[in-house]
Amino acid sequence: MIVDQALYIDGVRRPCGDVGAELTHLSEPGASEGSRYLWIGLKDPTDAEFATMREQLHLHPLAVEDAVVGRQRPKIDFYEESIFVNLKTLRYLEETSDVETGELQIFIGSHFVLTVRTGEANPLAGIRAGLEHNPARAALGPQAVLHAVIDHIVDTYVEVDLELGRDLEEIEERVFAGSTDVRGSEIYKLKREVLEFKRASLPLVVPLRRIVSGDHRRAFDKRLRPFFADVLDHLLQVADHVESYDHLLSDILAAHLSQVSVRQNEDMRKISAWVAIAAVPTMIAGVYGMNFDWMPELTWHYGYFYALGLMLTACAGLFAQFKRVGWL
Repeated sequence: MIVDQALYIDGVRRPCGDVGAELTHLSEPGASEGSRYLWIGLKDPTDAEFATMREQLHLHPLAVEDAVVGRQRPKIDFYEESIFVNLKTLRYLEETSDVETGELQIFIGSHFVLTVRTGEANPLAGIRAGLEHNPARAALGPQAVLHAVIDHIVDTYVEVDLELGRDLEEIEERVFAGSTDVRGSEIYKLKREVLEFKRASLPLVVPLRRIVSGDHRRAFDKRLRPFFADVLDHLLQVADHVESYDHLLSDILAAHLSQVSVRQNEDMRKISAWVAIAAVPTMIAGVYGMNFDWMPELTWHYGYFYALGLMLTACAGLFAQFKRVGWL
């Protein structure tokens, strides 16, 4: 559905009528004096709604194909008359310590911005309101909208980065403190969340560098490049952190599995020691339970007590030996 649409003239919001008619008017010679563009926002659009926008805005077929198929890696594609941006939106859920992933596509033309949001993560209302309170920035055109959206998304990456960092520190402390309530599945789940975070953030580094350096055929406003450079700096920090989280979690998982193996070995040693202790009286009792016709100890007055004493002495000796070597 269309959640918002507006016409921006020199950064000031104006009502927007039919999108096709407004775009045709903006494309007429002399009509584009100053900064004039449309910003249409869609959320989980139907096929019919998206087809209407495709026809009215003359979207590039390859960009449309990527948007319709969905589940694309984050990227920025430059076409002759437009730019297509695919972003992953993230939201950290405090209740379950999960990272919820959504998707956002942005179509940028000379006189329009179309944002298509899938999922509930990171609504864009705050971004639009922020630009409307800063007409000078909004007047820089559709590229200013692109910067505001990417900046907001990367800011949420920084927030998720902090939360995942806290989760990792907590589980690291528990593992190396020897806590027995840590499960391998818990570490693996956090590793999966970090991997999802990595897939969302790392692919954006290269296209943002192209924007900042101007290394592409579609020029960006030089006034916006420092702002994109600031976003890139934040993204690089996040990328460094997520790489370190991935490696550290692998080490934590390996340490946890080693601890589990050590605990299992200790348990097996204890079991083996008790089995050895129990085997001695069992063997002695088995010998005297064979019912031979003649056994000297059976005719001896203290033979019964001798057998019991032998069992207790042997068990005590084995217990002391196993205790000394750390098996018990």
